[in-house]
Amino acid sequence: QVQLVESGGGLVQPGGSLRLSCVGSGVNFSGRVMGWYRQAPGKEREFVARVLRGGTTYYANSVKDRFTISRDDTINTVYLQMNSLKPDDTAVYYCNAVVGSWPWGRGTQVTVSS
Repeated sequence: QVQLVESGGGLVQPGGSLRLSCVGSGVNFSGRVMGWYRQAPGKEREFVARVLRGGTTYYANSVKDRFTISRDDTINTVYLQMNSLKPDDTAVYYCNAVVGSWPWGRGTQVTVSS
């Protein structure tokens, strides 16, 4: 059974940090481009970051220089380190393969508020 489980979200003050994790079961991350996405209330899901098999990374302009995506294929896990968080980063965060995506997980809620 394919399952993606995101965790690590929470309530954080502006300027704070969080580290998100995404673990896959029934799937194999290795060889796939993996990405993080987010969906804010009333908005469509949007791309945040992606990491290629060799480790090359790409980011949305809105999170560049603040977020870092990484992967550990030995444990089928993708991470998103988020620093200098802003209220506009408030959203539910999801991970998935960028091409040939699997069923979406439940995501993890990130709320940035003072």
